[in-house]
Parts: sequence; C-alpha cells; structure tokens
Amino acid sequence: MSQTALMIIDVQKGLDDPSWGRRNNPGAESNIARLLAAWRQRRQPVIHIRHCSVAPNSPLRPELPGNAFKAEAQPLPGEKQFSKSVNSAFIGTGLAQYLEAQGISNLVMVGLTTDHCVSTSARMAANLGFVVTLIADATATFEREGPDGVLYSAEDIHNISLASLSGEFCKVRSTEAVLSELA
Repeated sequence: MSQTALMIIDVQKGLDDPSWGRRNNPGAESNIARLLAAWRQRRQPVIHIRHCSVAPNSPLRPELPGNAFKAEAQPLPGEKQFSKSVNSAFIGTGLAQYLEAQGISNLVMVGLTTDHCVSTSARMAANLGFVVTLIADATATFEREGPDGVLYSAEDIHNISLASLSGEFCKVRSTEAVLSELA
C-alpha cells in the first residue's frame, strides 16, 4: 500500500454539537484512531481535511472551538492538512494536485459525515481517477428529515449512502479488513 494515503475528513469537535441530531456509529472515532496509528506506524501518508464553514450558525466556523480536530484525529507535524468550505475535499484546496505530485493514487477515506463530505469527496476522487476505499465503520452520519417530512435514521442514511457509493465510486470495507491487510 505504498501509494495509499489515509484521508481523514472533518473529524472535528463541532460535529459533537447536539444540534446535528442523533448519530450512528459511536465507534467511528476509535476506528479512525486505530487506522491512523497503523498508517503512522508504517510511515504511510496521512491527509487531514478540515471543514471551515461559512454558514453563520455552524459550529464548524473557523473562529469557533468546534472547528478544531477531535483528539482521535489530531494531525502530527508533517501530516498534510487541507481546509475546505464546501462538501468536497477537492474543491478549492489543491488536494488533487498534491496527490498527483506525491504519486498517491489510492485513498482510504474515513470521517464525517457519510452522506455529505465523505460521499462527495469519494465521488469526486473516483471521478478524478483515484482508487477509493471507504471504511464503513470509520464513518458516521446523523438522522435527517426528508422533504416528505419523514425522519430517516442515521443508520439508514449511513447504509444507503454506502450502498450508493459501493462498486461505482469506491470499495467499502471495514477497519478490521484493512488492518488485517496491513499486518
């Protein structure tokens, strides 16, 4: 996996704000930490993505404490960081150019939220020609009310998002499967 980077998307304190609603996969951050430790141990590239919201009431605004990375995903010196203000990690960030310059063609994606920034980044990465693996148990999302007024559970949204991505935009795997492959 010498040309494979771990991309950690939006694992930020502001996504713990109760205003987001109920979340699935409470173990996502611990799985992210396990993957991050494995990547660091093998000296593989790690890329951190931070959402810097421009929405007036967002806890992810750059000037707020919620913009900070969670403890499980704190960048170390030398690990590349990109900031974005839209869902895709590739829009306005120079990420694609960086990956190409580093010879990175494979991405293992983890983070928040499955149906927004993770999904958008995975779709765009695949469309740009990168090979994407998305780690199902190292991603999570929140419940959402649909335009029909129905409240959809976070677990349903997570699973439907993974089903929509799988095969066309990425390969969906588990933390254990990837760690076993690295071992």
